[in-house]
Amino acid sequence: MRHITHILCGIDFSDESRHALDHAVVLARWYNAALTGVYVYPPPMPAVPDEIAPNLVMMKEDERKECESRVQAFLDDADSLGISKSAHVVVDSAAEGILSTAKATGTDLIVMGTHGAGGFRRLILGSIAERVLRLAACPVLTVPPRARKTSALPLKRILCPIDFGDTSKAALELAASLASEGDADLTILHVLEPGADADPLPSRSFTVPEYHQFRREEACAQLKALVDDEMREWCRPTTRIVRGKPYREILGVATEDGADLIVMGVRGRNPVDLALFGSTTNQVVRSATCPVLTLRA
Repeated sequence: MRHITHILCGIDFSDESRHALDHAVVLARWYNAALTGVYVYPPPMPAVPDEIAPNLVMMKEDERKECESRVQAFLDDADSLGISKSAHVVVDSAAEGILSTAKATGTDLIVMGTHGAGGFRRLILGSIAERVLRLAACPVLTVPPRARKTSALPLKRILCPIDFGDTSKAALELAASLASEGDADLTILHVLEPGADADPLPSRSFTVPEYHQFRREEACAQLKALVDDEMREWCRPTTRIVRGKPYREILGVATEDGADLIVMGVRGRNPVDLALFGSTTNQVVRSATCPVLTLRA
C-alpha cells in the first residue's frame, strides 16, 4: 500500500492557501507525515546585465527570517498541533521554487490551492500551478476555494476513475491507501467512451446493444480483477461503470455522489502529453468543485 511521508504545501498567505493547508494537515495526520510550508519570494526583474543580476535576488537574512516566521505562524494557526512541520522560504520563480523544494525535501505530495471559478489561469500563482502539475515528479493535490467547494474534510468519499492503464492503476493504489487511512468510501469508476475501443472487435458479429453489453462485461471483469481481497481489507471499494465522455461522466458522478476527493492518473511525459496535460485530467482539474489529486506512474 502506498505511503506518504512528506507533504509540501504552497503558501501565499491567502484564504485559498489556508484552505489548501487545511487539507494538507488532514493528510499529514493520516500518514503521520512531515509537513513543509513553502513561500516563494519572487526575485526582482533585473535592470542590469546578467552577470550582475544574481546580486539582486539575494534575500537579506532578516527578511528571510521574517518570512519564515510568517510561514511558521501560518502553519501553527492551521490546527496542526502534533504534526512535524517546518517553514521554508526560497528565492526563485514560483513554479521552480516549489518544484526544487519538493525535490530537495523528498516530498511525496504537493498541495496547492486554486482561485476563482476554474481554469488554469485562475489557479493560485496563475500559470505556475499548471507548470507544477505538468512537471512535478510526485502527486499534486489541487484544492478549490471555499466559495466553490462541494466537498468536506476529512474526505470521506473518494472517487477514482480507471482506464486500466498503468497510471490509473497507480492512482487506484494511492486512492485505496487514502481511503484506508481516512476510513473513507472508495468508488472506482470506469467510463465506456463511445468509439474509443482499445481492443479488436470479437470475431463474431454483434448487434449494437450486444456489443455495448460485451464491452460492459469486459470492463466488469477487469474491475473485478483490480479489486482483490487485499484491497477490501484496506478500505470499502465499490465499482461503477458508466457510458459517455470521460471528463463529463467523472464530474457528473463526483457531483452525484458528493465526492470529497478525485484521484486520477495522468498519462505519459512526452511533449504532446505535457502540452495537453492529459485532456481528461485537464478538464477535471479545471471544473471540479472538490479537490483533485493527480499523479503519474
